[in-house]
Amino acid sequence: MSWLYIALLAFAVAVVAGAEWPRLEARFGGETRTRRRREKRKAKTGLRVVRSELDDSEDFAASVERDLANLPTIDETERRKR
Repeated sequence: MSWLYIALLAFAVAVVAGAEWPRLEARFGGETRTRRRREKRKAKTGLRVVRSELDDSEDFAASVERDLANLPTIDETERRKR
């Protein structure tokens, strides 16, 4: 093989790599690595939806009623004075 064939082969490889670069970048690029790392971190933390029992909603309603009953109120006569 002469140097001309080696140069042409190297040029052909460079042309193919240049043409396929966007696809290779999307698959192996820095953004993909960052996204994979983030997905792994998120999988480790594992945020989950916790289902509550029906009793919790009754407890919540009772606490709201209790809080509303404990709120200070203004009598009508005091309101007129102000």
